[in-house]
Amino acid sequence: MTDYELYERVRQKDKQALETLYDRYERILYAFLMQLTQDRDLAEEAMQEVFIKLWRGVGVYDETKGQFRSWLFTMGRNVAIDLIRRRKPDLQLDESYAETIPSTERSVEREVEWQEERAQIETAMAELPAEQQQVVRLMYFQGLSQQKIADACGIPLGTVKGRIRLALKQLRRRVSPDLIDKEVER
Repeated sequence: MTDYELYERVRQKDKQALETLYDRYERILYAFLMQLTQDRDLAEEAMQEVFIKLWRGVGVYDETKGQFRSWLFTMGRNVAIDLIRRRKPDLQLDESYAETIPSTERSVEREVEWQEERAQIETAMAELPAEQQQVVRLMYFQGLSQQKIADACGIPLGTVKGRIRLALKQLRRRVSPDLIDKEVER
């Protein structure tokens, strides 16, 4: 069932449809709100508020104006900003803070896509042997050079290179090659 179909069922007060949407978006929306607020309690409260608003029909999603997930994340962003302002009324959103908040629906959509892509890569990573996971994580997620990985793990540089090459080959088989290449470029 599509997001739009579920949304329409939620508007008719179908609790199961709301639960399905919640299950579909809880992890990625929570991760987005955590990144935005940098506060576990605020992120949880914002997420709860988003789904309460969805249930109560606050705001109307229009399928012709964009994807449901973009609309949901925009709602989450707005709720999070409102909560921050309520908790800290004297807080002025300066430029450095505003930079952490996506300003357009398009950037929210890109963030959602990035989170989904990352989840796909993490799932594929979990299927790799532990030694390949280790070198990939050190290189791509912690930014270590191949030589520093070799030094840190106490293994030859050639072994590090070989493990990375094998890991990327395996990941390309499990995930779209374009996705892996895009992630490697980041």
